[in-house]
Amino acid sequence: MIVFAGPDADFVKAYGEAPGREETVLDGRGETAVPGFVDAHTHLPWDGFREDEFNRRLKGETYASIAASGGGIVATVAATRAATEETLAGNVRARLDRMLTHGTTFCEAKTGYGLDLPNECKQLRALLAGAKGHPVGVAPTALPAHELPPERRGSDALRRRYVDECRNEILPALAGLGARFVDVFCEEGVFSLGESAAILEAGKSLGLVPRVHADELTPLGGASLAARMGAASADHLLHATDTGIEDMARAGVVATLLPGTSVFLRMNRYAPARKMIEAGVPVALGTDCNPGSSYTESLPAVAFLASVGMGLTVEETLTAMTLNGAASLGESVRRGTLEPGKRADVVLLDAPSLEHLVYHWGVSLVSGVLVGGEPVVLHGKLLRLGAS
Repeated sequence: MIVFAGPDADFVKAYGEAPGREETVLDGRGETAVPGFVDAHTHLPWDGFREDEFNRRLKGETYASIAASGGGIVATVAATRAATEETLAGNVRARLDRMLTHGTTFCEAKTGYGLDLPNECKQLRALLAGAKGHPVGVAPTALPAHELPPERRGSDALRRRYVDECRNEILPALAGLGARFVDVFCEEGVFSLGESAAILEAGKSLGLVPRVHADELTPLGGASLAARMGAASADHLLHATDTGIEDMARAGVVATLLPGTSVFLRMNRYAPARKMIEAGVPVALGTDCNPGSSYTESLPAVAFLASVGMGLTVEETLTAMTLNGAASLGESVRRGTLEPGKRADVVLLDAPSLEHLVYHWGVSLVSGVLVGGEPVVLHGKLLRLGAS
């Protein structure tokens, strides 16, 4: 835990002397210390890649046409269902390793590539196994309502059956395994406002805190739904309306924005972050790390896009990737700032000032990371204390 933060002179006044020989001193002169980064939206336990889809989009195909041809989320579902739990756990650990070297010390991670009871449970068990003992803390989210599985398409009856399975079978199982949040992809062609509300209510009855994939592709009203549900976070929000933003502000919903997804999918649009901040909505950031729409583990890469693309100041960007991300995960009393009483999760940037976090872009400036006061990255290299 942090017991003191401030100038040397104040330390001497408080404790009577400078640190002694028995204490470990990390010299960060010429560098900049910031709180450990909090990645508030990821999809870590999956297998298989979709680099071919990325290139197909560059050649002019749309995300929708690729999905209609068997790509998209269902392609990752097939690969993830075929993977062993051990493979998925190894994938999770490798991604956490990369996140750590880029300064992330806590993250949220979702299921959502199983889309049936055994495979959603396999994903969550793999997530927890991969994260066990790792320096990066993980808040697990149940997302069986990420998409309709292939075997539940083709009729309204099959669709209703899957919504019922999510509510009555999959969510209770995931809650029993240790999920903390429930999420739903509330969007035209995916889950309607009514279906989303029913799934979120089922999760709430199990003690899961709601989160919502909201208003990403259309102004369906997901932001207002998040407010009505008392959600911790509404995510994406590229098409959030003024009414939705006002509802989020009144309800205290955090807006978790994912500019990496906007760029990766060449949407030519960002969430209205400036409008949200002016309305009093706390803005957080996430990588949305996944194989189809934002394949990155680097929050600093997203920070550059948040500043240049969405118009956040450097200070707002840092707050979004630390304190506000922690707040969206119920962790703000423990992490997100460098002050006494919080965990000593610290990132050292090889930079003389905070502005370099986004000003010196395209490279990793993370030279050191402490988690709970223990060095886990030094000189930009991962130490093998808890990481694989």
